[in-house]
Amino acid sequence: MDPDIRTFLDHLRLERGLSENTATSYARDLADFSQYLAREQRTMRDADRTAVLRYLSDLKRRGMKSTTIARRMSALRSFFRYLLREGVLQADPTANIEVAAPDEHLPRVVSEEDVERLIGAVRRPDAMGLRDRAMLETLYATGVRVSELLALSLEDVELAAGFIRVFGKGKKERVVPLGEIAQDALGLYLRYGRPLLVRDRGESAVFLNRLGRRMTRQGFWNILKGYARQAGVSAEVTPHTLRHSFATHLLEGGADLRVVQELLGHADISTTERYTHVTPHRLREVYRNAHPRA
Repeated sequence: MDPDIRTFLDHLRLERGLSENTATSYARDLADFSQYLAREQRTMRDADRTAVLRYLSDLKRRGMKSTTIARRMSALRSFFRYLLREGVLQADPTANIEVAAPDEHLPRVVSEEDVERLIGAVRRPDAMGLRDRAMLETLYATGVRVSELLALSLEDVELAAGFIRVFGKGKKERVVPLGEIAQDALGLYLRYGRPLLVRDRGESAVFLNRLGRRMTRQGFWNILKGYARQAGVSAEVTPHTLRHSFATHLLEGGADLRVVQELLGHADISTTERYTHVTPHRLREVYRNAHPRA
């Protein structure tokens, strides 16, 4: 690996606190450009504007999607700006190079009725039924990422106070309220369901599989798909769909955008603003009812 790339990745992990997955994504994108330069007998340090433009053309010839090209360009910008700040380079070869913005895909959501049917499909009275209902209720009630849900440990749950503590991207901690229904479902599972699943007293994971180990993403995904089929929900339901639905339904209920941003753990409110495109009718209605000169 190029030593400058290695130093930059250390900077991302240690100083900016980015997750290992994010750092790996940067590494993959930067390595592709480094390999392209090597074929032209050049290095990252002597890359210029022409090299960057030719690389972008090469990505298009390879049939890369606009989203991939935009992500690669973002990685290159961050990398070269870092080298510029560190005094390694005197000029940024990505300066004033624009790439076409990728088509924005609006978040896919399911209706409140479909969410009710989905959760209502959990009818099994055993420990795994209590677990499944608690997982679905918590996911929809909080809007957490599935990785955050499954990473929950017992010390992260404050049932009496009605909140959970999650660690999002960059290991940033945030506190998310549960809501009474999710609070009740989680309480029933922790009291009557989890003790029947746990095998190792030292296991701290909240949600356990049938082997008594922490639930995996694949395991949860299979559970979710099964209940979606049972409920007869025609819309595609994924863990991320429930997160999008949480945000959309909050905005439809008149929630403040900044509050939704905080609940979702978005660093940039522009990410949260995507949801405003999903509910224009409701937002106009709230505006008319709230603004004195509407």
